[in-house]
Amino acid sequence: QVQLVESGGGVVQAGGSLRLSCAASGRTFSSYTMGWFRQAPGKEREFVAAITWSGGRTYYADSVKGRFTISRDNAKNTVYLQMNSLKPADTAVYYCAADWFYGSNWSPAYWGQGTQVTISS
Repeated sequence: QVQLVESGGGVVQAGGSLRLSCAASGRTFSSYTMGWFRQAPGKEREFVAAITWSGGRTYYADSVKGRFTISRDNAKNTVYLQMNSLKPADTAVYYCAADWFYGSNWSPAYWGQGTQVTISS
């Protein structure tokens, strides 16, 4: 089992950047696929990005490709989401997630509590 704690959210102007972090507990962190989801007010939670256990493969939602970068540091049990060129539409609660494998319609078993990201226009 793994526990996830997000940090790094905040309020940023459109066009700005933020980096989210997700610290994981557990000795098997390096074995998990890690990812980020987000949920805007009144909308369903949606996939943002994922990274395999080695960092060798990354996956992104079309809406964030070219603007967001997911990375991980297995030595620090941490996964990051670098968000650039932020738009008001990126405003949401961002959740860190983990599971053994990544697949289509990915529904991870483990979730963090979320961190609020607000982009002002």
